[in-house]
Amino acid sequence: MARRGFLTTTALLACTALLAACGGGSSDSGSNRSKTPQPKRAIEAVAGCEKAWTDPADLAPTRKPARCAAGSPAAKPLAQKAKLTVTAGSLSAEYLGPLRTAIAKGEFAKEGLDVELKQMPATDAITLLAKGQVDVLYSAPEAGMVNAVKQGFDIKWVAGNYSAAPESRTGVWARVKNGRTGDAVDLKNARFGTLVGKTSVIMYPIQSVLARHKTKPTEVSFQQLDGAGVPEAFKNGGIDAAWLLDPVWKDFEGKPEYTFLGGQPVGEPLGGMLYGQNLLEKNRDAGVAFLRALIRTVNTYFAGDYKQDPAFVEELATTLGSKPELLKAVPAQVVDWEIRGGTTDRVQSMYIEGKVIEAPALPEDKLVDRSFYAEAVGHTMP
Repeated sequence: MARRGFLTTTALLACTALLAACGGGSSDSGSNRSKTPQPKRAIEAVAGCEKAWTDPADLAPTRKPARCAAGSPAAKPLAQKAKLTVTAGSLSAEYLGPLRTAIAKGEFAKEGLDVELKQMPATDAITLLAKGQVDVLYSAPEAGMVNAVKQGFDIKWVAGNYSAAPESRTGVWARVKNGRTGDAVDLKNARFGTLVGKTSVIMYPIQSVLARHKTKPTEVSFQQLDGAGVPEAFKNGGIDAAWLLDPVWKDFEGKPEYTFLGGQPVGEPLGGMLYGQNLLEKNRDAGVAFLRALIRTVNTYFAGDYKQDPAFVEELATTLGSKPELLKAVPAQVVDWEIRGGTTDRVQSMYIEGKVIEAPALPEDKLVDRSFYAEAVGHTMP
């Protein structure tokens, strides 16, 4: 999950590895660098999905995510079966629920897809996606993706994943000193603990919180810690602020020395599915089928507050290798396959300010392709 200019040492190494692996300089053209064709495809209405589209420009936090009827869109098996390799940084996180449920319930198989899910760091997977050795990457428009696209590789963000429920407290937490309120927390020169560095999309909501406290990303020292290290350092005073995930934030809720400052924008997914050349160019039918199965799974099992069904929570916990009590401890995620307008503009602005990519920002159409999920639900794009 990295980006464009790679001004940090780690980012620079990732960029170098990507270019070497894909065999090219910055300007040559070849099979790995071909641009996504935009063929005219006949879009057919899909039963049960008549209203399964929202205007990407609608950024209202009260926007209802697009939905089809349960069991829709119906499967349309491919004429020729296809095997797809999908990678994700985690296999047990709750946001993997729709993907892993689709595999477990045979929804991909109904489409004629054999889906193999592998755990792999996004920094490694983006290289394989660019080379065509991976078909789908569950990630985000992070710095590595943007940088790869700037170098000429065909990679697109094709579907969203989820946004946090309004009552969720996943996000930035800080220590409260001398009885101050959260609004008065001073974050300048704060030691900030996170699982990821400044090249991650999660810096977008972090930067928004910093801005409200009149602090720039360059005025904060970020410490990259593992999953256990972040809450431990926060408890023992090793860091002043942290990005806390589900369900870790529950350990800090209600304690006067800690306060929640803000999280992911409500109604705006920040990650999801990335496609490379295999599905963007070589087998678009399989790309549509993959999202059709995933969207059908969302509409059938994750359309609303899926945690209100105890039996499904038990089943989901088993699928994820988790525990039902951990899933029930935090609000259900708002699953959303659509991509909001301007998200990639906002995250790139953050990367540029944080000095992890170089200006100018790429236009949205170089990074986003909504046509796959549009076709899956029968929506004709303008």
